[in-house]
Amino acid sequence: MGGNGELGAFLRARRARVRPEEAGYASGSGRRRVPGLRREELAHLAGVSVDYYVRLEQGRSHSVSDAVLDAVAAALRLDDDEHAHLYRLARPHKARPAHGATARAGMWQLLDWISAPALVVGHRLDVLAWNGPVCGLITDFGRLPPRARNMCRLHLLDPGIGARYPDRDVIAQEVVGHLRVAAGNHPDDHELWRLVDELNAHCAEFRHHWARHTVRTKSHGTKRIEHPSLGPLTLFYELTHFPQDPELALLVYTAAPGTPGAAALAVLAKEGRPPLP
Repeated sequence: MGGNGELGAFLRARRARVRPEEAGYASGSGRRRVPGLRREELAHLAGVSVDYYVRLEQGRSHSVSDAVLDAVAAALRLDDDEHAHLYRLARPHKARPAHGATARAGMWQLLDWISAPALVVGHRLDVLAWNGPVCGLITDFGRLPPRARNMCRLHLLDPGIGARYPDRDVIAQEVVGHLRVAAGNHPDDHELWRLVDELNAHCAEFRHHWARHTVRTKSHGTKRIEHPSLGPLTLFYELTHFPQDPELALLVYTAAPGTPGAAALAVLAKEGRPPLP
């Protein structure tokens, strides 16, 4: 979708989520054609005119104030991630294009020094650099064509790799949350929207969460993996951005000491690493 259409779709989805009685309106007051709050009810809760809110939802209010955005966020009961996403959509900016983002040599060398499985990814979760242990954990990225080196596609569209992750719906929700944030920061990134269209067409879980405008920034968590040779693993992951390359991030997998995951990572660390490209 991109552009101001995203703002309207997001606000409509969040209005539909708020039950009228939760906001002090009787659910039976007048015939409701859609679930959730009406535009005029949301405008009243936010303290703005109906016309002003309609223009905001249509993407025609280009100088909206912090106070109005905060009031709308409060009326819609947005969480922190959704509140930040509202700001991104209401005030789109021309971010530096990252279509040709690459990992510099120093990043490859950093990965070579890390014994845990690790990747460098771009804002679309394209895999730009990797080390040996992560090839043993997920796949040999060097043997994949560049377009296939994308964590979203691998998790949700590759049958062999996708089958390793029992929490498929959770992963789809995290992918949607990440791509929604990326779309807010890069509304004109055509490659990102092509990826979204592809996932929408071929993954029911992704389609469900995308339609709900799920927004989530998650820089750490756990993943359960059914590894074909190492068995069932529960791993932690941390995602951290490079200060001078904010569109690139380092993703590292670890495990709690004494667990099967830790033993598996020790095995992966001892295996040979492919040469730097």
